[in-house]
Amino acid sequence: MTPSASTLDRFDLAILDILQTDNTTPQRVIAQAVNLSAPAVQRRIQRLQSTGVIRANVAVLDPEKVGKPLTIMVEVHLENERPDRTAPLRARIAAEEAVQQCYSVTGEADYLLVVTVASMADYEALTRRLFEGDDNVRRFRTSVSLGCLKAGLRVPLENGPTSS
Repeated sequence: MTPSASTLDRFDLAILDILQTDNTTPQRVIAQAVNLSAPAVQRRIQRLQSTGVIRANVAVLDPEKVGKPLTIMVEVHLENERPDRTAPLRARIAAEEAVQQCYSVTGEADYLLVVTVASMADYEALTRRLFEGDDNVRRFRTSVSLGCLKAGLRVPLENGPTSS
């Protein structure tokens, strides 16, 4: 059974809040902070991972410091939204490492992509790989980020503690 927000108790929320700030926090430190034993924290974290509440434990990199200074948002407009017509594009997007995020959206566009690349030449090559020859892609619109005001992966947890 996959837990829902209503099945996450205050201990789960407190543990998740700590892990969202730093997932390398030792379980004994988490246990102390949430007033549980270390084995109880370990069991809860394992359950949260096995049920998909915790999707991944990753390092968040600074794209500029690893040679990918350009962040580009791409609006993709389709001719037809039928699953059989969108499946090839969706597969290409899912397989493309430069695509950091992809959302199916309402409004004029059908998809919104967030892309990280080293150069405009790399971006042009990416658009050829994703869109060239796909007659279901009506058009795409590019917005290049001039700077980042906020980027985060933290999910707000209702009724959970907030970290400072």
